[in-house]
Amino acid sequence: MQIAVIGTGYVGLVTGAGLADFGNDVTCVDIDVNKIEALKQGKIPIYEPGLDILVSKNVREQRLSFTTDLASSIRNARAIFIAVGTPPRPDGSADLRYVEDVARTIAKHMNGPKLVITKSTVPIGTGRMIEKIISETGPGHKASVVSNPEFLREGSAIEDFMKPDRLVIGASDQESVDLMKEIYAPLHSLEIPFVVTNVESSELIKYASNGFLATKISFINEIAVLCEKIGGDVHDVAIGMGLDSRIGPKFLQAGPGFGGSCFPKDTLAVADIARRYDYNFQIIEAVLRVNKEIKERMVVKVAEAMGEVDGKIVGVLGLAFKPETDDMRDSPTLPLIAGLQKQGAKIRAYDPQAMDNAKTMFENVEFCQDAYDCASGADALVIATEWNEFRALNLKRIKAALRQPLIIDLRNVYDPQRMKGEGFRYYSVGRAK
Repeated sequence: MQIAVIGTGYVGLVTGAGLADFGNDVTCVDIDVNKIEALKQGKIPIYEPGLDILVSKNVREQRLSFTTDLASSIRNARAIFIAVGTPPRPDGSADLRYVEDVARTIAKHMNGPKLVITKSTVPIGTGRMIEKIISETGPGHKASVVSNPEFLREGSAIEDFMKPDRLVIGASDQESVDLMKEIYAPLHSLEIPFVVTNVESSELIKYASNGFLATKISFINEIAVLCEKIGGDVHDVAIGMGLDSRIGPKFLQAGPGFGGSCFPKDTLAVADIARRYDYNFQIIEAVLRVNKEIKERMVVKVAEAMGEVDGKIVGVLGLAFKPETDDMRDSPTLPLIAGLQKQGAKIRAYDPQAMDNAKTMFENVEFCQDAYDCASGADALVIATEWNEFRALNLKRIKAALRQPLIIDLRNVYDPQRMKGEGFRYYSVGRAK
């Protein structure tokens, strides 16, 4: 099928490459000339394991192309995926200006029936809004609007697209459902569940899913606080909880709070949606409050472990909000570093992928070549992101590099008894001292 994917950000690029690999003829469109030219030269603007290989393969096999010509892409396509950004406004609501602009452009250049699919995470009612814009401003051709939310985890996006837990299709007519099944035909052979519902339910599924996962994270982080107060071990508690099939082990890893492009934005948005419908979504409101407090608590944890922060050097390992990505959006390291700097600390930092992004977000931070360079001369070392390379550090070398053998592990990467045996003063999250 001829497909246009509008927007070459994280979701758009992964979606375009994945749909091309399914055998569709895909054109990825963006107004950013520099980005499109870079993509034509095989340069991927984001770090996502395997994405460069998938893109180059489908470009080579002439199923994937890139352009800034939105008008011709719309005319040539039978199906149009909207994958533009929906950033949060100051009040937490989603900014839909880019979605609205795309809807008007589609209406202007329609030359026949089109299947318009919202891949961006959008508030309930957006599909109907797109439908209205196209019907009121278009030339009269039929446009069927479908909701097809993405569930891509940064660092595992290719696997998530190729072998998803489920595929959600929100549509108003059977023809649209059939076309969507044709687009995603290879997933039938894998027996992937297709959840077919109306547009509004589909739009809510994405928010409900991310809201629930964010709730699990905030819940285990509060359990971690309780563990520290009573002498428990959050790791053991999480195992005991996760073995219950009704709960499951995923998203029960205590840490410095959630970040990234989805959970903070989507929890804010679902709280805003509830308010707009005159409802106080109390659980989500609490999740947002807890996550903010947990991030602030990490500053206190580091300061208490050090005893005195002013004038001290703190090495921070990991800057991205999670491993296998360069995404700094709402990373817990943002308030952590800012809070330590406010107390007079000097920061040295290292991340395998997020350094370039971090350099645009921090001031007066010394960026290092590797973990050992980061530890060199520091009064304490903080593990803030659980990259695999931080799980197997040469501890003797780290100890020799530090001014004092102090590690604050905000991701519980290491075993406390081992660290004690190696001669470190070791602090972690949700474990008894």
